[in-house]
Amino acid sequence: MLLVVDIGNTNITLGFFEGDDYVKEIRLASDRDLTQDEYENIFNSILKDYQIDGCVIGSVVDELNSVVKNSLDAVLGRESLFVDNKIDSGVVVKIDNPEELGADRIANAVAAVVEYDGAVIVVDFGTATSFDVISKNREFLGGVIAPGVRTQLNSLNIATSKLPKISPQCPNNAVGTNTKDAVLSGVIRGTAHMADGIISDCEKELGQKVFVIATGGNSSLVTKYMSRKVDKTDPIFTLKGFKYIYQRNFKRG
Repeated sequence: MLLVVDIGNTNITLGFFEGDDYVKEIRLASDRDLTQDEYENIFNSILKDYQIDGCVIGSVVDELNSVVKNSLDAVLGRESLFVDNKIDSGVVVKIDNPEELGADRIANAVAAVVEYDGAVIVVDFGTATSFDVISKNREFLGGVIAPGVRTQLNSLNIATSKLPKISPQCPNNAVGTNTKDAVLSGVIRGTAHMADGIISDCEKELGQKVFVIATGGNSSLVTKYMSRKVDKTDPIFTLKGFKYIYQRNFKRG
């Protein structure tokens, strides 16, 4: 069984693959205050009943990189593959500074070129809403990054004295008749229409229509309000990308 670990700003997702089958996932809070010993205890408790044959880790939280990797290596008794911008991904990175590219976006690009032909945009509705643009020639061309749904909701609560903390959910109407619905309409529908516009602008710059994939924790919530319907929603797309990277590097030794 392959363990895929995606360390995000909000959650650490543990994904379990048996061959190509996605078995299950477990989510933990991305707690930057826990020690390596504490993470070892957590992972030991979670993984004790699983036969893990390999592990791949991707992270966008630098403070957790060594803590999580070292704790997992200790629990599993093997070296995990850590994904960074220097790894052999099979994707040509064309951005100005490839070292800026996060592991999650590398994984999205890899999953796109493995599973689809032609130009692809992967829209990841997570802590940030990111748009990853991949050409038909397996090139990562760049993208767009905007605040994610939960980030917007939290920011409105923190930056104002009267707006409450609200969990992501469907807004009842475009015109909110109370504060909660007004905020949800602005954030959820606003993100959907932003996505419509960004995809349209990217297609104009590329000079072609693209295949659009939505992923991330808020993908199913936002996409229902988009005018430009996505071609596929895949909540484990990033995890699959990490799996493909592991398989590629494992085969190469």
